Amino acid sequence: MDAVDILVRTLSKPVKRKNDEVQYHPRSDRHSKVACWGIMFDLMQTSGLLRSHVESGKVAFGINHQMVDFVNHKEKDLDLVLCRPGSGTGPKRKAYTLASLATKWGIELTDDEQSRLDALPVLTEAPVGHVLVALEAKACMTEHGKAGPRLYDELNSSHQIVHGASSQALAVGFCMVNAADKFYSPTNRHNGPDANVHNQPQAAQKAIEAVSRLPRRSGSNDRGYDGLGIVVVDLPNDGVTPVKLVTDSPAPQVGNIFHYDSMLHRIAHEYDTSFRSI
Repeated sequence: MDAVDILVRTLSKPVKRKNDEVQYHPRSDRHSKVACWGIMFDLMQTSGLLRSHVESGKVAFGINHQMVDFVNHKEKDLDLVLCRPGSGTGPKRKAYTLASLATKWGIELTDDEQSRLDALPVLTEAPVGHVLVALEAKACMTEHGKAGPRLYDELNSSHQIVHGASSQALAVGFCMVNAADKFYSPTNRHNGPDANVHNQPQAAQKAIEAVSRLPRRSGSNDRGYDGLGIVVVDLPNDGVTPVKLVTDSPAPQVGNIFHYDSMLHRIAHEYDTSFRSI
């Protein structure tokens, strides 16, 4: 699985935002786009059925696709969705591919990852018809106690809207939690240059527990996430220190349902089971 390594490597590189160079900014969707791209890359490598669907033109992807809950008429934009190509009007610009999107979003790939990407069938952007897989990624970087309820509410509303729009779609949730002892917040500089100090690992554990309470489903008649992954990182956000992946507790361990590999394998299996007849 490559998505987690790609996320950590890409976020280690600061990017320009207005007058700052930052690795993470709460008002930027960079982290969520990189995470969703990596999940899609891993799904393409894991599911032979998805690869055959892409090769035959049955499946494409959509960017910033708005899904609408049919029952409650709530709306939400998803960074990336896998879909059946629709008949609507496509983008006026040239459609992206998964590979060109990596360039646009500044995704850092190793030579080996790039080679494997090049070997995959070309996954292309298209007008969104029926959504097959909807990806939602969030992060909790600081003030974990305050962020936990917000994180839960935002992620909980996402799967509700996805399945309110289509009970057959697979809703995938991904959450990145920061276990760094301190965090330099680009939105809190009016309080001075000091970093926010975290009581770790308790702070990260609170956020993980909040996400762990999200509903999951085992069939199309239920409501909840079809796959839910939690990744823990050490990200001081000082613009210099590389991001580190945390694999010890409180990060979900191998075999745990919230471990990234478990989430990815589950979604690949659900895709193969749910969409073998499209």
